[in-house]
Amino acid sequence: MTTRIPGGASADTSLPSHFLIRTWTDPVVDDLGHDPRSRYVETYWLGVLGPTTTWLIRRIADGLDRHPDGFELDLHATAYALGLGMRQGRHSPFMRAVDRACQFGVARRSGERELHVRRRIPPVTQGQLKRLPDHLQQSHAAWRQAQLVAAGEEAERKARRLALTLLELGEDIDAAERQLCTWRVEEPMAQRALAWAHDRHVAARAAADATAG
Repeated sequence: MTTRIPGGASADTSLPSHFLIRTWTDPVVDDLGHDPRSRYVETYWLGVLGPTTTWLIRRIADGLDRHPDGFELDLHATAYALGLGMRQGRHSPFMRAVDRACQFGVARRSGERELHVRRRIPPVTQGQLKRLPDHLQQSHAAWRQAQLVAAGEEAERKARRLALTLLELGEDIDAAERQLCTWRVEEPMAQRALAWAHDRHVAARAAADATAG
């Protein structure tokens, strides 16, 4: 069954007129993933999802920012806002975009009228990456390397702060190293952190003694 909508086009009334949009909560992806409107998604997910699905999840992200507990998405209005229509019903370009979001794990259906959508999008998989052009694969490799370097630098800074705190609490070097390893700081990093912390601790004590004198 069809009905006329503004502009003279026909819409399939066998489809729901709205989806109830809810947040898809996933602690791992929510911690490591990317905002749907981020440069990462635009650069690396666009070729996987296609432009329509990418624009759809960006619009839904805006809606969830405004309504974190969920909201009603007008399917016909959204389709036309994206430059599409609802002709062909369940096989329309808009509904194919919804299906594609579900296919690639960005969203999931809950019945006919509810759609759960991720607030954060996971990194592309190796299989997805291999389907992208060579220059994007190379760009992603460089991005990944930069992330690893940044993570390593942050881990070093954290280990140094912990080591300095332990020395300031009166722990000796051996006890502090054992404690750092208990906290899952790798031994080489723990030793580097303690060498740095020891120098800082000694310098701070010398400065304090000089001031007191």
